[in-house]
Amino acid sequence: MRPKRFLAALLSVALAAPPGAFAQSHAGTSVALNMQPAESPLVSGPSDAFADPVVPPDIAQGVFGVYGGAQSRLSGRSGTNSDWRTPIVTQQLPDLGNGGSGSLTPQAERKLGERVMREVRRDPDYLDDWLVRDYLNSVSAKLAAAASALYIGGYRPDFDLFAVRDAQINAFSLPGGFIGVNTGLIAATQTESELASVLGHEMGHVLQRHISRMISAGEHSTYAALAGILFGVLAGVLAHSGDLGSAIAVGGQAYAVDNQLRFSRSAEQEADRVGFLLLAGAGYDPYAMATFFGRLDRAAMNDTGVPAYARTHPLTGERIADMEDRARRAPYRQPHQAPEYGFVRARARMLQDRSRSEYADEISRLRSEIDDRTALNVAANWYGIAYGQLLLERYDEAAASLATSRATFATGERSGGEPARSSPSLDVLAADIARRAGRNDEAARLAEFAQQRWPQSNAAIDMHIRTLLTLRRFADAQALAQKETRAHPDQPAWWLYLAQASAGSGDALTQHRAMAEKFALEGAWPSAIRQLKDARDLKSIGYYDLATVDARLHEMENRYKEERLDEKS
Repeated sequence: MRPKRFLAALLSVALAAPPGAFAQSHAGTSVALNMQPAESPLVSGPSDAFADPVVPPDIAQGVFGVYGGAQSRLSGRSGTNSDWRTPIVTQQLPDLGNGGSGSLTPQAERKLGERVMREVRRDPDYLDDWLVRDYLNSVSAKLAAAASALYIGGYRPDFDLFAVRDAQINAFSLPGGFIGVNTGLIAATQTESELASVLGHEMGHVLQRHISRMISAGEHSTYAALAGILFGVLAGVLAHSGDLGSAIAVGGQAYAVDNQLRFSRSAEQEADRVGFLLLAGAGYDPYAMATFFGRLDRAAMNDTGVPAYARTHPLTGERIADMEDRARRAPYRQPHQAPEYGFVRARARMLQDRSRSEYADEISRLRSEIDDRTALNVAANWYGIAYGQLLLERYDEAAASLATSRATFATGERSGGEPARSSPSLDVLAADIARRAGRNDEAARLAEFAQQRWPQSNAAIDMHIRTLLTLRRFADAQALAQKETRAHPDQPAWWLYLAQASAGSGDALTQHRAMAEKFALEGAWPSAIRQLKDARDLKSIGYYDLATVDARLHEMENRYKEERLDEKS
């Protein structure tokens, strides 16, 4: 993951300015190394009390990400239960201080997270798969809605979840609301509620600003101490570890490691309890957290290969007993499970593999589970088989397996008795099979149909644009990509598609400007600047376009200078 370059970016935000440069004004608030101030553990009160912060001028609105609860495509309040509006002070959370405390402002923390994510996205194990991302973010949106209804957290981060190709059972949180989920974790869960329980735990770390508070503790000491913490965060990300306490043990040996580890254990307990509130408040099974963590704990005792999550998030008997006790006291509700969960789980199992032989082996395992009647979801297993056959370029077999999956799925029922008809995963895969098989007319029809049926699905939009590009319908692809860049300018994929479609249609100006925005989002400032200079030099450019390009070029050059100064510092 290019550690040296990544480290320079990670350290620069905190070390370029003197300690306290990012400090927020909190009268009477102090943060000790043991993180045990006598304050209420969570910020309570109406969510409107936390006004959207003013974005600093060096963070581009809508491009580099801002805090303030911006509505994502998959956001919503479905699944939130108003009955869980229990005062937070009665929930007996560990006293780790105010959830809104910490010297890093939310904007600075998000900026740090964005710079970390630039390097994460370059890792070959980063999975830029919209079906998986859409699903993970839909679950996080339900949990975040519960957090808002329960007044949990002192601010409203824009959670951004992504998948990592790693068979280890683990998840990890990064600064600014970014959460990574290993494919092994998705595959290891048996219900959507179990997956949601882990996501809720990681979101608890974010809502309580544990990373920010760790950095805050370092700022009360020396630059070397803060560097040790950030080295630890770097080591944790590179190892896909996700446990900040363990990460600091790697990177901060010379600093007060014992104090930090004590905070980490308390933070884990706090994240458990916040995660439980989110889980139950969003309508998931409250027993899922204890069930899943207990299964991991038993695996850790019975197997020499201890699950990564059990290593990086020590599952003590006290923690599991606490989860079970809270589940017993929770009011009973029929837990829901989205049909998409099974398909995404099967897709994640296949995405863990890298070679044709591994795809074939996973297909055999999925078939065996169907034959042995051990499959958790037969329709999902057939979907996984179809996806594996697509990866093996066996398109006719993939289409047949997908038809079986669709037929099996259609015979079931969704929770509540509504007939199950389709899902984004089924419709997007159908279009992808036709596209790769060269059945152009069918691919165009299926891709357009998928987007019409699932207008909020990034995966369906992505497949529609890719199909239009494959069919060389550049004008249509350009119009659709342009719409997406306006709605979601922080997604590099839409800018790349806009550049490709513009190149195909002969629109050089839009091509250069789109590539500049893509490179900017990736932190490749020289390449972004070069693209805008090429756009400025076009003979056909008009006066107003030239002024717009010059203004954006000036912004990017200033941003590039700032980051170079940060790295030198």
